[in-house]
Amino acid sequence: MSSSAADQHPAETRDATTQVAGHSAAHPPRSTELASLKIRLRAALRQFPDFPSPGILFEDILPIFADPTLHEALLRSLELHILQVHGDQKPDVIVGLEARGFLIGPSLALRLGASFVPVRKQGKLPGPCETQAYDKEYGQDFFQMQADSIKPGQKVIVVDDIIATGGSAYAAGELINKMGGNLLGFIFILELEFLKGRDKLPAPVYTLLSGQEEKA
Repeated sequence: MSSSAADQHPAETRDATTQVAGHSAAHPPRSTELASLKIRLRAALRQFPDFPSPGILFEDILPIFADPTLHEALLRSLELHILQVHGDQKPDVIVGLEARGFLIGPSLALRLGASFVPVRKQGKLPGPCETQAYDKEYGQDFFQMQADSIKPGQKVIVVDDIIATGGSAYAAGELINKMGGNLLGFIFILELEFLKGRDKLPAPVYTLLSGQEEKA
């Protein structure tokens, strides 16, 4: 576009660019941009065999948070997915599960103009709380949310780093339902697919880096 044409159509010029990490850059199609970001993020993961128990290939997401450009890529990836799937029906609330959901949730909520609500173990939150039990390998545990943290009808997305058995995510969904929230879905960075945790969940599940591939 020539400078004169740009002067005549300033809105079109603005729409052709996006702000990424404080800099203006050409905006590729969302699907193309998301695919490229996912390649970068997967390459950053570290793998540890037989952790925390034999037969498990543990994928460490912490290198993503150690690099500001990768951290930005993660948030942009999640934002792109939400825009693709929900469009104008963006969430009012992002719910993050203790503890690594707290690494993702607040920044993503800020980016989307949504509020952030934490889900914590029983006894960690002040004031009146809603409580939900969930099963763990060696017994039961309890999750809580502050009773006034979600208003009836608010659109909610749950985020966490990984889905394994799905028990804790299911408990979060039940808490949201108790408060009258509209659960749009669950978002995870990684998934232990052989545990089939997503089958327990009452709303759509999206895993950003689905499919575990052992690195050489």
